[in-house]
Amino acid sequence: MILFHQFFDPTSSTLTYLLADPLSGEAVIIDSVKEHLGAYLTFLQEQELQLAWVLETHVHADHITGAAGLREMTGARSAVSAAGGIGCADRQLRDGDAIVFGSEVIRVIPTPGHTPGCVTYHWRDRLFTGDSLMIGGCGRTDFQGGNAGQLYDSITQRLFTLPDETLVYPGHDYKGARVSCIGQEKLGNPRLAGRSRQEFIEIMANLDLAPPRLIDEALPANLRCGRPDSREVHGA
Repeated sequence: MILFHQFFDPTSSTLTYLLADPLSGEAVIIDSVKEHLGAYLTFLQEQELQLAWVLETHVHADHITGAAGLREMTGARSAVSAAGGIGCADRQLRDGDAIVFGSEVIRVIPTPGHTPGCVTYHWRDRLFTGDSLMIGGCGRTDFQGGNAGQLYDSITQRLFTLPDETLVYPGHDYKGARVSCIGQEKLGNPRLAGRSRQEFIEIMANLDLAPPRLIDEALPANLRCGRPDSREVHGA
């Protein structure tokens, strides 16, 4: 039985994670992508796993979550940050909450800044940081209620205080990287290493990035937990 698996969506460069408990066979998926439901379900079946939780690190702007389909097809429950504004989720997560699957435990660390509802999930020796901390970068802060100062505080006060060997698995990577660690990011992340809070704010204010290509479609859908709009269902 595989206890940890990383999926990659080339369209949005999204990294999705599946974690499993070897004793019960219960599993968790973090940051699913709607287009890959078939791959997730096939993997669960092949590994004889039962999906217990579908977790989001935040409300995504670049892809539609697979949460609705996974809930419907597996009976799993969904969970998001209480600050994320997603009322359709089964559970609203707060600082220090625990997500239990089998004998495994995931701890919730709020890491707002990219959006107000960003969380990082801490499991065993690893972090699933979503768009808060990336490999050699971090999430943008110029829309969706982003706040660069808040993101700096989240990373430096919540994540960089963890042991250097703690593994970092981000929500995206655009250069083919798949894992980092806290020590590596503290020393080598060009936006953060040796930067003051004000320097970081200035860097983030001058990124001049184009909006995510699917933002107008993805944001409304993700606020519905990935369910189709009722107008789409009824052909309006």
